[in-house]
Amino acid sequence: MNKTLAFITAAALALPLSALAQSASTAEKASTKAKSATKSSSKAASKDKVLPVKGKQHLKASAVKAVEETTPVADAVLTEGDIEVAKRVYTGKIQCELGADVTVTADDAKPGFFTVSTKGAKYRMHPVESRTGAIRLEDSGAGAMWLQLGNKSMLMNQKQGVRMADECQAAPQVAFAEEMKKNPPKALFEGADAPKK
Repeated sequence: MNKTLAFITAAALALPLSALAQSASTAEKASTKAKSATKSSSKAASKDKVLPVKGKQHLKASAVKAVEETTPVADAVLTEGDIEVAKRVYTGKIQCELGADVTVTADDAKPGFFTVSTKGAKYRMHPVESRTGAIRLEDSGAGAMWLQLGNKSMLMNQKQGVRMADECQAAPQVAFAEEMKKNPPKALFEGADAPKK
């Protein structure tokens, strides 16, 4: 009888402990699921950042891009920085490799805007901020971009995934390229392994 009583008492004590362990396991699983959901929603949010707009409104980056692509270039509003960049754009007929050429014409009626044309293609472009410091003009509706570097320029159509003209050089770029040949810039790691004195 004592054995039976001891067994019943042990079972009665063990039952709440197993229920407690089971509920702790369930709570831990729920916590893990909540963390996973939070991570995936934050990843989705980082892919589609919210950008501030004038006033108190905020738009997702995808919405801003969609609006930019459907807004006619003529209606784009340029900042003072964009106008300053536009002052450094080389204009005129610019010779490119393989006998191609690109003509860049400034719009006198609307400062900061340009007509860029080559081989029957014609684009209305305006400056777009570049992190690299290169001068960049875009016609976002057509997917065209004119990229002006120190020694050359190129016309690309990003929608078609092609370079329409490459190795284009205005007179100042030709001079810059010649100077680079005479005095080549140091390689990125040149002198990095030199022994210290």
